[in-house]
This record gives sequence, C-alpha cells and structure tokens, in this order.
Amino acid sequence: MAEERFSITIRVEPEDIDMLGHVNNVVYLRWVQEAAMAHWSTIAPEDEQEKLIWVIRRHEIDYKRPALLGDTVLVRTWIGNASRFEFDRHTEILHASSLRPLAIVRTVLCPIDRKSGRPTDVSPAIRELFSVESMK
Repeated sequence: MAEERFSITIRVEPEDIDMLGHVNNVVYLRWVQEAAMAHWSTIAPEDEQEKLIWVIRRHEIDYKRPALLGDTVLVRTWIGNASRFEFDRHTEILHASSLRPLAIVRTVLCPIDRKSGRPTDVSPAIRELFSVESMK
C-alpha cells in the first residue's frame, strides 16, 4: 500500500488573487487538480495512464486561512479508500513555511475507460499502489 503523501509546491501569483485580496476559492480547486494530475502521472504505470481517466464526482472543501500574493503553498495529496469504482482523494493546502493549513479537501473520483467513456473497474494493483487505507 502507498505510504507517502505526494506533494507539489506552488507560488501564489497575481492572477490567483480575487477582489478581497486573497487567493480565490476556484484557485484552490485548480491546485487540488494540479496535485492530483501530477500524483497520477508520477506514480501510475504508463499503460494505466493510457487506459484510465478520472472524473470528479464530488468536492468537499474547508477553507481555514487565506493564501496571499507572494505566498508559497505546499499541496499534499493522497488516496484514502479506493474501491473498484471510486477513489477518495485527500488534499491539504498548507502555507509552505509554517505548514499551517489553508484548506482541507476531499474529492471523490470515478475511473473512466478512455475508449468507452464509461465507468470502469480499477485493478487491485492500482488500488494498492495509491491507497493509504484498507481497500474495499
């Protein structure tokens, strides 16, 4: 089973800032997606990347603190429960220097077969490769 969390570091840019002077909520979700895509493309075997794509079924996000222009954020992600047809992806967005949480996110993903465009089964090997919790 997977044991480590996958991380990327991102610098807050002017285009990330909204009219309130902090990072817009949509940007947090973009960071979640960027981390998820980087995690998948780094860890998954090439044949699985060619076979599967992921569709988001649900996001749950708790905003804790604002990220500000010039901040560097650490985006950590991991898979919790992973069943044949559904993966729970967890993401923490942290202020990089203090590790204080900025947002905590849970995303429910459904695997889709690239060729058919339909939900598909994920092999036990892929579930074990990614999941840090027991498999269903």
